[in-house]
Amino acid sequence: MTGITGLSRKNTFVLTVRDTDEAAAALRQALANASPEERPGLERAVALVESTAGATEARLRARWVRSRLAAAGFTGDVGSVAAVKALRQAEPRLSLLAAVQLQKEAVAHPE
Repeated sequence: MTGITGLSRKNTFVLTVRDTDEAAAALRQALANASPEERPGLERAVALVESTAGATEARLRARWVRSRLAAAGFTGDVGSVAAVKALRQAEPRLSLLAAVQLQKEAVAHPE
């Protein structure tokens, strides 16, 4: 997931978009047709996709917040005011309310 839709100053909702079902199906198809040399890597890929497929939307948003903070170079406490500021600088269309809500999810779902 590289982005979250629904962010604007007027909206505080965040819609997560995932396509793990399609990715898992494509990997399973590739695994079915794989050579013996390719099988271990594809089996590992299928396992990884299936393990993350069950992640809740809150956990995905928390992961997105941490990735945006890391991309912005923020290394401090995710629960800090500085984290909210860094998140809003990384995502300028994000309202203060949405940034705080996303920050709370990131704090509630540590990796």
